[in-house]
Amino acid sequence: MATKIRLQRHGRKGYAYYHIVIADSRSPRDGRFVERIGSYNPNTNPATVDINFEKALKWVNSGAQPTDTVRNILSDEGVMLKKHLMGGVAKGAFTEEVAEKKFQAWKAEKAKSTAKISEKTSADAVANAKARLTAEKAVNAAKAAVVAQKKAEKLAAEEESVKAAQPAAEAPVEEAPVTETPAAE
Repeated sequence: MATKIRLQRHGRKGYAYYHIVIADSRSPRDGRFVERIGSYNPNTNPATVDINFEKALKWVNSGAQPTDTVRNILSDEGVMLKKHLMGGVAKGAFTEEVAEKKFQAWKAEKAKSTAKISEKTSADAVANAKARLTAEKAVNAAKAAVVAQKKAEKLAAEEESVKAAQPAAEAPVEEAPVTETPAAE
């Protein structure tokens, strides 16, 4: 039986996440599988990968062929490097302790670069938020200036109408004679 390490799709339309599974190469993508070794969620930033390192290494060493995407995921997690280093130990190129030191050094460097990327992402988010706040304050100030000008124009118009009404009030007004009408009984 030829085994593959592949992704099995789950989730809703437009928001898929995947299980990393060991399956027979003849079975369909979302069909039967032998073992689930992890999950992959590309919807988060950065993508979330949860994998059982030992099981993945065991299956890769036993000949399971990963798909291209799974190979990239396993490389990012260090499974493929560990397989490579263990091959060097088996050939006698170096000892297991040296291989473990190389792997730990790679892991530390990877953690450092991941931390740097996440720090840069958070710094960019803060800078973006400050820029949006500054732009919003400028827009609000422009709106406030327009509102203040409209209020000033309205106040000036009211003052003009009051001044225009005052001379008319000072002119004598003839009153019409008041006639009393008898109340209807």
